[in-house]
Amino acid sequence: MSPVAAIDCGTNSTRLLVSDGGRTLDRRQIITRLGRGVDATGALDPVAVERTVAVLGEYRSAMDDHGVTEFRAAATSAARDAANADSFFDAAAAVLGVRPELLTGEEEGALSFAGATTDLAVDDGPFLVIDIGGGSTECIVGTDRPEVMRSFDVGSVRLTEKHLVSDPPGPEELSNAIAEATSWFEDLGREVPEVAGVRTVVGLAGTISTVAAVEIGMDRYDRDLIHHFTLTRAAAEDVFRTLATEPLRDRIHNPGLERERADVIVGGCCVLVAFLRTLGIDELLVSEADILDGLVASLA
Repeated sequence: MSPVAAIDCGTNSTRLLVSDGGRTLDRRQIITRLGRGVDATGALDPVAVERTVAVLGEYRSAMDDHGVTEFRAAATSAARDAANADSFFDAAAAVLGVRPELLTGEEEGALSFAGATTDLAVDDGPFLVIDIGGGSTECIVGTDRPEVMRSFDVGSVRLTEKHLVSDPPGPEELSNAIAEATSWFEDLGREVPEVAGVRTVVGLAGTISTVAAVEIGMDRYDRDLIHHFTLTRAAAEDVFRTLATEPLRDRIHNPGLERERADVIVGGCCVLVAFLRTLGIDELLVSEADILDGLVASLA
């Protein structure tokens, strides 16, 4: 079987996975902030588009080096919200050779669920999967397949740009950010009663992986240490308090926190703690398998 690949053009980062029969050949992530300013302006910033397309050119070269002939490229929240998304898709198609797919929130959630549960036992279900992105958050309930999905317009970049303007954020700013996220999760608990019956909560994407890495005190990224790490609510709250009360110049020195993510991590933490508090969740299983793995699996 020839190698296959997937590209995820997210609000905060642009990522690549190259796989050969279930074996990872290449996995990359570069924070490009495609969605910078989209919530306020309704449009993609030309500089962000240029930065993201340059990374896509690097990924095209990497896929060629691995002999990839079949791949899926997808865009999510930032492109869904932007009136000028076609300019990005045109530029991306010019370097990739194919136009990226614009996923709906439900499609994004289904792929995230497939990736996050691929190496979990069905007996550990039903699962509640939460995928906290830069512009949106997906919550999916299911066992061997997604059964109920919700996509919310709340994420690390969106909350940061909307509420967290001070450095460090003020108490009222943090309260407003958490309140906005809480309102979405209250809707989830009220409208999706299946949430109360889940056995395992699985968390994925950059915010949750970063909180786990900070809790571990990871000096250098180690996927094996983060994948299936149990993150408790107490630990998440502790990391949140630490990061939220530090100015950016100090926050960047926390082991496990990428410098490029440091300016939006508090916004992501607001989503995470609101989720755990609102639904009364004491712990979640961190997954480093996500939408990229779901995209690759769809090509198998």
